[in-house]
Formats: sequence, C-alpha cells, structure tokens
Amino acid sequence: MARSLAFFGAFNPPTRAHIDLAEVAREAVGAEDVIFVPSKSVYIRDEQKKSFVFSDEDRIEMLKRITADRPKARWTDIEMKQAEQPRTYHTLCMLRDQGEDPALLIGADKLPELEHLWCYVREMADEFGIVCMDRGDMDCETIIRESPFLSSLHLQVVHVPDIYRNVSSTRIRECLFQLNCLKNELLELLPPELAHLPADLLR
Repeated sequence: MARSLAFFGAFNPPTRAHIDLAEVAREAVGAEDVIFVPSKSVYIRDEQKKSFVFSDEDRIEMLKRITADRPKARWTDIEMKQAEQPRTYHTLCMLRDQGEDPALLIGADKLPELEHLWCYVREMADEFGIVCMDRGDMDCETIIRESPFLSSLHLQVVHVPDIYRNVSSTRIRECLFQLNCLKNELLELLPPELAHLPADLLR
C-alpha cells in the first residue's frame, strides 16, 4: 500500500506555501502523494473564529484547480461530509478504512499544541506517524527534545525552505479585502462609461 501524507487545515484559501512545502515534505519522507483535507467551514468560523471563511464548495474548487496538474497532490472532502467536524485521529481512521495509508503532516506551528490542545496524539503517532515541517523561525528538534511528552512520540522532522515564512492564508485574505476596497473606491471615482476599467486592469 502506497504511503501518503495527510495535510489537514482550513486552506482558507490554499497558499503557495501549503502546496510547495507539502511537496518538499513528501519528497523528504518518500511518500507517494499528499492528501489535502480541508475542515468544515462552520468549524473554521465558529471554533477557529476566522473573520472570513470561504465556503466548502469554494475551497474544494480551489484545491481541484491546484491539484489538477499535480499528480502527487490530491484532495478529499471527507471531513466536510461529516455532520460535525471530526477529530483528526478519526479522519485518519476513516482514510485508513478507505484503503489509504496516511501519515499526519503538520506545520511547525502545530507542534507545541500537540500535548494540550489535540486529542489522540499518541494514537496518531503510533498508528500513523506524524511528520512535522520545520521552518527557520521554529526549531522543532529543540521543542521535541525539551518536552518529555513529545520526546516519547514517533515524530519525524522535515526541514523545509524558509522562503515562505510570510506566506499565509490570513495575509491573502487581507490582500483580497484591500483589493476589493480599492476597486470600490476606484469605481466611485470613475464615470460610469469607464466602470469596466478596474476589471481590465486587474486581469
């Protein structure tokens, strides 16, 4: 059975960092591919308290376009289909039941959360394995070494390029908001006959 990396997240929206760094991690551990597992929009809005959430349909459409020409990347709406947002461990189990062999892929920012904010962490580590993407601003190996709990787990650290340090879904949403505000302001300043101009300029 081919090994995959299961990459969970809001992907609100997906970024170049999500896609490129997941591919670096895949190559580093020798996995067959990466499965992007987006969360339910209601969970992102109500539990994660995001100020803006793309719909489930919009985020799936984005992932469809991104993975269309990337044979080593695919997506699943398995969590979106559930009545309530499942725990990551339960989704990994569902993927396994579907014939997958997934390991959990997380970013360095999630590592300190594992001990107190996540459930079934030891089960995930023992049954599936956890791969953590280490970036220059966080020393994952030191964090693991200084934590008795993390040190007791099967964790694999992958070092990835730091060129995407400032790339985030939050920053993209901010840019989109600013762009929309500027477009509206421009439309107010232009005569009606030139209302098409902003769209032409933004192509």
